[in-house]
Amino acid sequence: MREFYTIGDLTDEFGVSTRTLRFYEDRGLIKPLRRGRRRLYRAGDRTRLKLILRGKRLGFSLAEIGEIVSMYRAAPGEAGQLRLLLGKIEGRRAELEQKRQDIDLTLSELDAVEAGCRERLAQMGVDR
Repeated sequence: MREFYTIGDLTDEFGVSTRTLRFYEDRGLIKPLRRGRRRLYRAGDRTRLKLILRGKRLGFSLAEIGEIVSMYRAAPGEAGQLRLLLGKIEGRRAELEQKRQDIDLTLSELDAVEAGCRERLAQMGVDR
């Protein structure tokens, strides 16, 4: 692992824009060193970026991601971070299960309406 990464290194590796990195920096999620106008990211920043992007893929808000990531170094440390993450995962899973149920219900309703339309068209002797 390298000591420092440039903004180009991270954008290439993670497929994000420089604007995205600056946004995360503005939100305090990553804190690169400054050398003049250059940003130099440490291995910890790279790891945090990886966790931020994973959190986004899982549907967590930036506030939730920041809360989880910041607990690693502060009390109650990694154990607290992991307990918090487990709670967030349970909540996210519940949200997704509810959305799945809502989608299944909507698809069933669409099937019923479609069947009714086709039946009525058949009664009228009209093709689709």
